[in-house]
Amino acid sequence: MSQDTSTNEREDGPNPDESTADEPTTDRPDAEEPNADDDLSDAVEAALRQVRDPEADVTVFEAGLIEDVRVADGDVTVEADLSDFPPQEAEAVTATMVRALSDVEGVRRAHVEHVDATPEVEGREAGITTADRVVAVASAKGGVGKTTVATMLACALAADGDDVGLFDADIHGPNVPELLSVSGPVHSDEDGNPIPVDADGLDVMSVGLMSSSAPLAWRGAMAHDALSELFEETAWDDPDTVVLDLPPGTGDIALTTLQEVPVDGVVFVTTPFHAAVSDTHRSIQLFRENDVPVLGVVSNMGEFVCDSCGEAHDLFDGRDPIDALDVPLLVDIPFDGEMQGTPRPTADGVPAHARELGDAVRERLDDIWNVDLPDSAVDLRGVAPADRHDLVRERFEALDSGAEFYVVSDRNPAAVREYLLDIAGDGVESLERFEVKQQNPETWLVRTVRP
Repeated sequence: MSQDTSTNEREDGPNPDESTADEPTTDRPDAEEPNADDDLSDAVEAALRQVRDPEADVTVFEAGLIEDVRVADGDVTVEADLSDFPPQEAEAVTATMVRALSDVEGVRRAHVEHVDATPEVEGREAGITTADRVVAVASAKGGVGKTTVATMLACALAADGDDVGLFDADIHGPNVPELLSVSGPVHSDEDGNPIPVDADGLDVMSVGLMSSSAPLAWRGAMAHDALSELFEETAWDDPDTVVLDLPPGTGDIALTTLQEVPVDGVVFVTTPFHAAVSDTHRSIQLFRENDVPVLGVVSNMGEFVCDSCGEAHDLFDGRDPIDALDVPLLVDIPFDGEMQGTPRPTADGVPAHARELGDAVRERLDDIWNVDLPDSAVDLRGVAPADRHDLVRERFEALDSGAEFYVVSDRNPAAVREYLLDIAGDGVESLERFEVKQQNPETWLVRTVRP
């Protein structure tokens, strides 16, 4: 919510004999014609990075004071969260930013707008399990675009209207804040639980928001403890989906996640290079052994389209080995400059390939977790063990010969076959058809025919 949008216009450049603490705006009608907005934006950011927080002795960007910078035709508007400062200090920081901007060639008018970026505390609940579903994005190797894909997927899902969180669990290389151009500080709720940073409606949590730019050289136990605390304590705002960006490989962090987070599905990212695909196959096996449904694979950077000739060129020679993974191909993303931009969870802020990925992930989640059976199916999920046999017997005996019989169970129902043969009576030695399918880690389906 904007707290101070007043403008104190000045017809001349800043007078060195006058105090500018109460003047968050400077006009420079005599400035040269502005440069292109992109070039001016770079110069404006460079100037602001010279302004330091007097308390923490870091730049205003490092302190998380800058919420947004807008540049248009030489007009610069800076949104700054100075709500933690006493009024006099807030005015001093504002004046310093205005002076720094007034020295930038091409700036006609600079305005600092005070905003309160403190997130809403009410209604939040701690723990990643508060999400309706968790989708992990993993890779066997680094450098294949996993974090870019995870960020794009989160933005695509949010652009379609979902409440989405993005959890950066790549604890040694937390790049999500940089990709989204967001920064701290991370605020806390009344219980001291960290609140994700808002990126245009997308909730973002990353250890990178709570550390400096120094390397994170944490050993296994330290990384495990830090990640476990963030899983348990982050205060989310009732998200429909949390997208979980895992570190590459199958080390401690991936295992910790599988042990502590109910992951509803995993998306693997790889390049179509045979060594990367071989490692991806081994990673897929790990997730399957831990009962995590594999939603599919993203083939990334396999080709590029030449700007001059318009032809597509493969970046990796030979046969595409991704088919051998035997999992759905969700989307094939070329080496595309559009995927290198800063995404936003809005209709026009997500590249087409990311929107395609979001649609494919939704479809796969529906296929895996939505069980579509006839009304006559016997649903044993949640039924007490002592009552299961009686329920199956009652429904099976009521069927006519040749009628199909369906059972839904939350445990492997292989033993149901022998029980149905007992119910069928003497002379029935086998069932014409008995099919068992594990729909997802929590649901098994049985289909057979009454003799």
